[in-house]
Amino acid sequence: MITEKLKKIKLVITDIDGVLTDGLLHYDANGEAIKSFHVRDGLGIRMLIESGIQVAVLSGRDSSILRKRIADLKISHFILGKLEKESACFQLMQQNNVAAEETAYIGDDSVDLPAFAVCGLSFTVADAPQYVKTCADYVLQLGGGKGAFREMSDMILEAQGKSEVYATAKGFLKTVEKMTQ
Repeated sequence: MITEKLKKIKLVITDIDGVLTDGLLHYDANGEAIKSFHVRDGLGIRMLIESGIQVAVLSGRDSSILRKRIADLKISHFILGKLEKESACFQLMQQNNVAAEETAYIGDDSVDLPAFAVCGLSFTVADAPQYVKTCADYVLQLGGGKGAFREMSDMILEAQGKSEVYATAKGFLKTVEKMTQ
């Protein structure tokens, strides 16, 4: 059943803290100082985009670090600093001209549960709390900031017959060509 849902995905909406990062906030006297992102997650985002699947970011937090990562990955749709994620998901779906059943969401905490409820397919990371895992359609094997987004992106690409993008040298080289244009 999940394979059929994966085949329909045209938009992936992702949380950042706890999904693309390990969820830790590192502060110095000036505020948030650093975040760690997994390079495989970034490549998974680019492979989805280059394969025609849009990626949007939805985060309850906003910082220059998040904005820098979004810019580096060339993600054009994002909403930052919004804790109420239900209406934000609808807004992102509308911006990308997709229906709920064509949208996947990946999150890791209570703030993501309203998004799970309105998107066609929901994922959570391995280190999410049990009550979040219970609400998700699929619990990934990897934790936040440890390649979980990439695990999900590979699942989507495989279900849609696009696994050559990550599984073969020739397919990957085609993707790289698109990324540099």
